[in-house]
Amino acid sequence: MSSHYLIVGASSGIGAALLEHLVADGASVTHLSREPERAPDLPNTTGIRWDIRKEPFPGESLPERLDGLAYCPGGIRLRPFERLKEQDFNDEWEINLMGAVRTLQGALPALKRSDAASVLLFSTVAVQTGMPFHAAVAAAKGAVEGLTRALAAEFAPSIRVNAIAPTLTDTPLAERLLGSDEKRQAAAERHPLKRINVPQDVARTGVWLLRDATSVTGQVIALDAGLSSLRLL
Repeated sequence: MSSHYLIVGASSGIGAALLEHLVADGASVTHLSREPERAPDLPNTTGIRWDIRKEPFPGESLPERLDGLAYCPGGIRLRPFERLKEQDFNDEWEINLMGAVRTLQGALPALKRSDAASVLLFSTVAVQTGMPFHAAVAAAKGAVEGLTRALAAEFAPSIRVNAIAPTLTDTPLAERLLGSDEKRQAAAERHPLKRINVPQDVARTGVWLLRDATSVTGQVIALDAGLSSLRLL
């Protein structure tokens, strides 16, 4: 029996790369987003339209069994703290935390039917490494890291729960920050490895956590080119 995964947010970027890798490994994938038609057109995939903030979770459209779930939505809302409105914090909270909560609660019965299910969430390097202008997203993603560890404990031993905390990744969301060769080079130079992520980097780690890392749970894996832990003299 082939594995079946659910991806929320596979229309572009990391979610699309994760979809490609899972299908290449022989899995079937159901994916949810506001524009599922933008996701890679691949065999053994089913796209379902879902607006995280406006519509109930479409649990009735899911397969009976899910072997893994990846919740990929997020944003890059970078503003000085004094310019952030309460609604900005609410928006980040809704898409990063509450969207994940609704997805997990809706998909949990299907995950429980798997012999070895796993969950993948996404944080950001800005939670563990303080960065200017990241207050709204870091606050919401910090909650995601707490959720990751709490659910890993609650769901053990039947469902593993992990998260990836990437640095800046070359996706459509980051286009404003990487829109020229000069910006791209400056961003790379801020990292000890002198590079930024590409979606395939993150997707490969995501597949490992979802499928192969059978002894790993409750972890937040930093994919940050050394930014959070290294200082080069």
